Amino acid sequence: MHSDGKFNADALDVGEADHAPRRPMQLDITSLGNAVGRLREGRDRSEREPADEQLRDGLIQRFEFTYELCHKMLRRYLKETAASPDEVDRMPFADLIRTGNAQGLLRSGWPAWRRFREMRARTGHTYDAKVASQVASAIPAFVEEAEHLFTELQRRLA
Repeated sequence: MHSDGKFNADALDVGEADHAPRRPMQLDITSLGNAVGRLREGRDRSEREPADEQLRDGLIQRFEFTYELCHKMLRRYLKETAASPDEVDRMPFADLIRTGNAQGLLRSGWPAWRRFREMRARTGHTYDAKVASQVASAIPAFVEEAEHLFTELQRRLA
């Protein structure tokens, strides 16, 4: 953060221009890859059978789990590559997303991720068929985002 209270994603020095880590990183992204694959499968099946509410509900559960993993893996990667890991630990969610986007880890910026976060919050509190339909309709965009994050992490950790 600047003294004026504004966040500067460039202030997190992550080393080389391509954001490669300075030391070998011990970040296992297998669970994220599995979750993204299962979410993609659920999305495809739900698109083939849109009237199946049980499929839709399962898709939403997969979204919830994959969303949480994306958040955790993004934070862990940024923490491992940052000059100041403590700063990443204290970083609000919006700044975490802005930093991930600035470094090319995410396809979309804060507005898209705010929507995903709102969707996640809505699914966790109560069941409402209308909310479930709204969340399910937005999952394809999230799948693309999660796939991008996984692919970028895979590339950078190779």
